[in-house]
Order: sequence, then structure tokens, then C-alpha cells
Amino acid sequence: MNAMPSASGPPPIATAHDTLGCQSAQLSDSLEFAGSGIRFYRKRSDDARLGHVATPASDRGFLVGVSQSAGHRRRILHGRRAEACGFDQNAVYVRNFGDDYRADMQSPFDFLLLEMSHAALAQAAGRSQIAGLTAAAGANDPVLAHLIGALTPVLTRPGEVSTLFVDQLCLAIGIHLNDRYGAAAPVARPAQALAPMHEARAKEMLRSHLDGRIAIADVADACQLSRSHFTRAFRLATGQTPHDWLQAQRLARARELLRGSDLPLADVATACGFADQSHFTRVFSRAEGAPPGHWRRALQT
Repeated sequence: MNAMPSASGPPPIATAHDTLGCQSAQLSDSLEFAGSGIRFYRKRSDDARLGHVATPASDRGFLVGVSQSAGHRRRILHGRRAEACGFDQNAVYVRNFGDDYRADMQSPFDFLLLEMSHAALAQAAGRSQIAGLTAAAGANDPVLAHLIGALTPVLTRPGEVSTLFVDQLCLAIGIHLNDRYGAAAPVARPAQALAPMHEARAKEMLRSHLDGRIAIADVADACQLSRSHFTRAFRLATGQTPHDWLQAQRLARARELLRGSDLPLADVATACGFADQSHFTRVFSRAEGAPPGHWRRALQT
């Protein structure tokens, strides 16, 4: 006797989720930037029926979020226990991807989020590895909120943001995370400036990349230092961060070309490592108090 085929309906429709566990169709904004050891996101949803978010434990590192608006609520599930969390504007959360994460999202949200690998966080700490970060949700941490907010241009104007700038901000974020949330004791900061030979080498490498498309790790390796030690030692030697020093070199070169050549402003911008003429104009105007064209004409009067 032949078995009767069982009745079945259409196969269930799979719901697409992003890498942070959100249903993609419910996101009003989903922007992403990937760099060396980091991923930066903006995730926003105006949907009040967000439901459940979950990510399984993995070795991706750590996630830091900063709420861009007040009023978001969620229930974070820890086994059979639930923790109710509310977020004011600029409230932050820190979590370890090494733990399973489950949460019921109870209202719309708008978050800037930074994912840091174990290696990136360890480099910021000046260690080969770190024990972990203490989880926090809805915490008031204005320093962390400000640092992560300063990364926003990589999502809105990526062509104008140099690798060096992103590296420096992520380094500062990593140091702050380790100091405030790290499971191990903070690392004592070195008090020595770069040796003259290493300072000269670092400046040579930075000058050869006026567009800023050089990683701090490459310059630090050339000086045989960790990224965090190099950045602090460079600042002690020059009074500036590597990014600020390079910006000053760009502007100095721009003034030379404006003063001694008839190059069009677009060509000056390119020669000095700016993303384009409008980027050059904004940076030059902030530094000199006048757009480059006006500045050049004033020299000729």
C-alpha cells in the first residue's frame, strides 16, 4: 500500500537579517564602513514593531553603540532573566560578541555602532591580548559618545576621510574602552617622546602620503612601537597627533603653491592630498579665515 503524500503549504519566507541581527526590511537607514580591524554602522528604524534581535556567540570582538535619539527601549535577555534598558540621546552600550545576545526591541531606534576586533582593541591597549570588556547598556559616557560621533563623516563623506584620521579615532576609542570597561588594569602611558631617528622616519612616511592614506600601524611598525605608544610618543615629540601634523603639512604645501604658482585650485587640492576642491576650500578656510582663491588674490594686491 502506497503512503499518501502529506499536505503542505508554501515554504516559509525567510526573513533577511543584517550582521547585527536586525531585520533588514525594518531598517530605515543602514550605512556601513569597514576599515582595518573595525566596522562602523548607522542603524535606524522607525518601525515600532521591531520584535526580537539575536546574534549567536562569535569571535568578532566587541560592539559599542551610541543612541542618536532619546526614548529607545529594549529588554535584554540573559537566560531566563530579562533586563529592561532605556536609552537617552548619547547613551551608550558595550557588548562582547563572544556572548549570545538576545533582545526584544520595544521602540524605534537610531544608533551609531562601532565593531572592533580583538586585535584592534588589544593594539590600542598596547597588549598582545585583552581579557575582555565589562558589558554596559544605557550608560552615560559622554567621552565615548563624542569619540564615536566624530567618526560620522566616514559614513556621509568617505572620500574626504583619511585612513590616518580613522586609525587615530579608533585608537582613542580603544584606549578609552580599555581604561573604562577593560577587565584588566589600565596600561601605564609611556612618558618618552619619539627618538629623533624615529621622528624623522615617521615624518618622511607621512609626507609621502599627503592624502592620509597610510595606516598608523605601518608608521608605528617602522618605529618598532605599538600604535598606541607611537601616537603618544609622536605627540610628545611634535605637540601634534600624526593626523594634525599631516594636516598642517598639507596646508603649508597649499600656501606654497598658491603663493608661487598659477595652478588652478582643483590642481592645488590634488597636489596637497585633499579629496577635491570643495574639501580643500573648507579646510583652508577654517585655518586661514578666507577661501584659497581670496587668499591668493590678497597676496597680489
